[in-house]
Amino acid sequence: MASIARCLRSARPLGLSSLVKSSVARPIANVRIARSFSATSTNAIRKYTKEHEWIDLSADNKTGVIGISEYAAKALGDVVFVELPESGTKVKAGDAIGAVESVKSAADINAPISCKITAVNALLEEKPGTINQVPEDDSHGGGWIAKVQVDEEGVKDLEALMDVEAYAEFTAAEGEDH
Repeated sequence: MASIARCLRSARPLGLSSLVKSSVARPIANVRIARSFSATSTNAIRKYTKEHEWIDLSADNKTGVIGISEYAAKALGDVVFVELPESGTKVKAGDAIGAVESVKSAADINAPISCKITAVNALLEEKPGTINQVPEDDSHGGGWIAKVQVDEEGVKDLEALMDVEAYAEFTAAEGEDH
């Protein structure tokens, strides 16, 4: 199965480049801002892959939540099936942890970092379209894929990922290429 990024290249509608340009002007949802008086941040760190997955890593670098980006969800179209990873599985960065199928294409969901799957979003088995509605929501009822436990290797993997601003630039450039 292809990665989300490769499927987006082939399934991208002609009007998507205008969608990408308009989404760059507005901030990506769920960006958390740390309070200025806090000595330590309790907010999650969100990073993105070039294959359009995201991870929110907790401030203590021990746990995280994985999902696909809003950009990917819009480009895929109506999601009709989500294959979830198995809880307890240990994966390396880039390993396939599941898949998503839409009316346009199918794509693997890859682990953004090395981690251990601790929980999955069973709601997606019943309502796969939740990914289209709230792909970057890691709350109950959101479109997140898996909750994970992170070790030192996973924290190191995080350095290779893009922050919100870099991902917005990446998707804008990707949209211009097509």
